[in-house]
Amino acid sequence: MPGCASHQPLRALSLTGMSEGILLADEAATLAFGARIAGLLQPGDCIALYGDLGAGKTTLARGILQTLGLEEEAPSPTFAIVQPYEPPETRIPVWHVDLYRLEDPAEVAELGLDDARQDAAMLIEWPERLGPGLWTDALRLHLTIEPQPVGESVGQSTARRLTATVPQAWEKRWPPA
Repeated sequence: MPGCASHQPLRALSLTGMSEGILLADEAATLAFGARIAGLLQPGDCIALYGDLGAGKTTLARGILQTLGLEEEAPSPTFAIVQPYEPPETRIPVWHVDLYRLEDPAEVAELGLDDARQDAAMLIEWPERLGPGLWTDALRLHLTIEPQPVGESVGQSTARRLTATVPQAWEKRWPPA
């Protein structure tokens, strides 16, 4: 089960150096920020993507995957649970994982994430479904939907706020330039 990796300390870090994090104005900004993260990603890394339904987790993952060379739009792995990508499809091996449909953290063992992580980077949506099993060296990105500005048209805001909890393994790489 995930979690066997090193026990490095975590520290909360916003992207601006302030507790507010960074505002991603729309889908294009979320994809662009994913592109910036892609340049930092290495095999063995794990990025845990937290947020409610519609918060932008899959969009951020798509920005990462596109920049790593994926030519078609990455599907949400909600039904497949695991969507692996290998070179030459992507620059490095990546597993895009969506744990939304898991009901018990024990189900994760069947996915083989620990073994796959030895050679691939992991993008994990709904990591809270792992219970306490998320690797301690995972970069934790939290996406929240921003309130609709007063006077704007009715509907869901397209803006998202991203904050990060950065483990020691990511400190020299974070935030992305």
